Amino acid sequence: MNTKKIITFTCLSVVILLIAGLSACERVTQITQPAPQMPEPGEEISIGVVLPLTGRFADAFGPPIQQGFDLAYAEINTTRPNIPKFKFIVEDDQSTLEGAVEAFNKLIHQDSVSVILGPATSGQAEVTFPIAEDQVVVISPTSSARGISALNDFGFRVALATDVLIPNGIEITHAKLGYQNAATLYDEIDAFSIDAEAAVQEVLTAKGIGVVITETFQSGDTDFSEQLTRIHELNPDVIFVSSLPPEKVGILTKAHQLGITAPLILRTLTAADVEAAGAAAEGAMTFVGWAAAVNTPGNQAFLDSYNEKFGTQPSNYTARSYATLHILAEAIANAQSTDAFSIRDALANINNLDTILGSFSFNTDGDAVYDAKILIVKDGELVLFE
Repeated sequence: MNTKKIITFTCLSVVILLIAGLSACERVTQITQPAPQMPEPGEEISIGVVLPLTGRFADAFGPPIQQGFDLAYAEINTTRPNIPKFKFIVEDDQSTLEGAVEAFNKLIHQDSVSVILGPATSGQAEVTFPIAEDQVVVISPTSSARGISALNDFGFRVALATDVLIPNGIEITHAKLGYQNAATLYDEIDAFSIDAEAAVQEVLTAKGIGVVITETFQSGDTDFSEQLTRIHELNPDVIFVSSLPPEKVGILTKAHQLGITAPLILRTLTAADVEAAGAAAEGAMTFVGWAAAVNTPGNQAFLDSYNEKFGTQPSNYTARSYATLHILAEAIANAQSTDAFSIRDALANINNLDTILGSFSFNTDGDAVYDAKILIVKDGELVLFE
């Protein structure tokens, strides 16, 4: 059993009876976890959802994540009669740290939910995961900076963490492309980007790949001319970009305008990013956990269902939120309870579950374990890098 997810205290008391020459040993086990309660027929479980419905992340994260939840919600409430019906309570985090904290406090203390899905970004997860400690299960479908799940014994994440994606991605791309020097560009005030940049630097150093220049920008910037011009002048073999969605298209576009031919490797490049960047995205690469082109269980059915409902291709964020709800449904079915302790333990024991992400498990910290993917833009499409 996973020691992080079990709260069991065992006390051994040994009484030595000197006069009788006898000894006795009593093992007393105190269980602080409530006994699972079987849900009644027709029972609902209220699930909090924290999303950026307004603010700078609204377009990139809000609708894609919500659509993934909605698609999975319809399937689960129809096909899993053995678990309670899901009832979403959606809160807008306004794309801010303060908004995410406010949303978590409302869901925990006013709505008394057992589970919260979200938040979207690593910066928000860093400040909200500790709030949920010992109170509710929290599952972020999209945050991936290192160490966040370990902040909370009830915390889980479905996105692959930085320390999985980046070493794997660099190992494979370096072997095939043979780059010897690199440039890096990252958002110096965003937690995800700072962590990704640190991981890139660590792996490049370990492999003996030189970093000729490191440039920074800040969330909300729209002009990357100076940074990319300096990078272009040094002619690196590859450029690693660590950024949240709003800045990715602008970086790709400016690099193309400047005539940069070195491949850009960005975290979680989506089909929407590629469409928005147009020709500027050609040849860009990304390290991700899901791809439309991968033949994982149920992936084609997911793509067909999403296209039928929304008339377009899902993003990586949509896929992860869709998978998140199905993983939660499996845990609740196994727990046979709507209580946070039981759901927490059932999630911790998810092992080799077939999902659209692949064979899925959680590690001892609550981080996701499944195969990473590397994609490249060819002819305007994200395809597997081979």
